Parts: sequence; C-alpha cells; structure tokens
Amino acid sequence: MNLTLKIWRQENPQAKGRFEKYDVKDISSDASFLEMLDILNEQLIHEGGDPVAFDHDCREGICGACSLYINGRPHGPDTGITVCQMHMRNFRDGSTITIEPWRAKAFPVIKDLMVDRFAFDKIIQAGGYISVNAGSAPDANVIPIPKENAETAMDAAACIGCGACVAACKNASAMLFVSARVSQFAVLPQGKIEAAKRAKSMVAAMDEMGFGNCTNTYACEAECPKNISVSHIARMNREFFIAKVTDSAKK
Repeated sequence: MNLTLKIWRQENPQAKGRFEKYDVKDISSDASFLEMLDILNEQLIHEGGDPVAFDHDCREGICGACSLYINGRPHGPDTGITVCQMHMRNFRDGSTITIEPWRAKAFPVIKDLMVDRFAFDKIIQAGGYISVNAGSAPDANVIPIPKENAETAMDAAACIGCGACVAACKNASAMLFVSARVSQFAVLPQGKIEAAKRAKSMVAAMDEMGFGNCTNTYACEAECPKNISVSHIARMNREFFIAKVTDSAKK
C-alpha cells in the first residue's frame, strides 16, 4: 500500500502547530497502524528528520495510550478497538490519512500527537478508589453480590482511560470516563461507604480540570473502544444528586 499521511506537528505546548504531509510506500495491509507510524519514523530518521512523537505502550488494546484522531474519528474508522488494534487493511491503497492529537482544553499537546492526560489522573485521585480498611481478601462468595451488579461493575471497570470520549464530544466532556469510575464502585457493597464523597469529589475535579458539559449526544459511547455505556452517566448523576440532597438534609 502507498499512502499519504497528513500529520499534526507541534514542537512543544507553546509552539504553533501545523499539518505536514508524508508519503509512505509498500506498507503491508496486515501491518498495524502504529507499525505503519514506526516505518514512517524510521524513514524520517534515515533522512535526518525529526520523528513523529506519538504515545504507545502495550499495543494490545489495554493501556489506552495510543490515542489518535484519525480521519475525523477517535481511534480511527473501526469501532470497538484502539489504534494499536487497527490494521492498514481498513484503508484503501493511495488514500490520504489525516492524523491529529486529541483536541481538548484539558488535554494540552505535549508534542506532535502526544497530549497530557494528567487531568484524568487528578480525577482518579479525587475519589476513584476505595480507601476504607476492608481487611484481608474474603473467601469467594462470602459477600453475596447479584450477578447483574457484578457484570455492571466489570463493564464499567473496562474503561482504559484513553480519552476517546473527550475527543468525540463537541464539548470535550469527560462524563463517560468519570461515570465509569463512579459506577464501578457504586453497585458494589465495598464502594457504598464512600459513595457520596466519591461522586461529589470526582465531579468537582472534572469541572476544575476544564472539561465541558454533557449534552447527551452519545458520541462518547459510539467512539469508546471498550463500548462503555452512557447508562453509567445516568447512574453518576443519580449518585451526585443523592449526595447533594443528603448534604442539604444535614444542614
């Protein structure tokens, strides 16, 4: 395959970015998208140029680091996968591929295609955990949890924090990410002790980091590589409302 790549280049957070075009030739249709970028970088280094900076880690669809905006879609034209899981057979020979970083105020560009997603870490630090002393791990089935609740918690915990939901949202909202983190604890007995504090703290951190509001367009769900449901947003809103009402009742 011969392809033309239109890639966003930006030296640092303060620099003015621009698109640059590159031609890559003889790319195997079985190569992954990141392997194709590796080939481009080898070509640039051989020519004495600056390789394109992009994030990657596991290359198995687990870590969420390979966050790229490809031809107008987070993680590219396929659904339910990350960039590292996408292969070049998804593109036609001779086509032009536009590659950009996430576009969000809360995700400033570090260099080229790399963005700083520390905002997600701050949200997790605000309450995405269980801090109470629950003792040692109990034996299996000691705490009876309905199968439906267990599956809901596992589905929410599947979120890899890649930020595709933010990139897909016209308001750069992080509601799907935050709600998945809230929801994975909200339906389990271990998470109910700090439920009110968790909902309020994580929503406050989300607002503080500059993410936008949710307008229920469902773009986040459509582009999520792990198919996280927007039903978690409804649960988070309910948890937040209950926490606020409870606070008001105590006054």
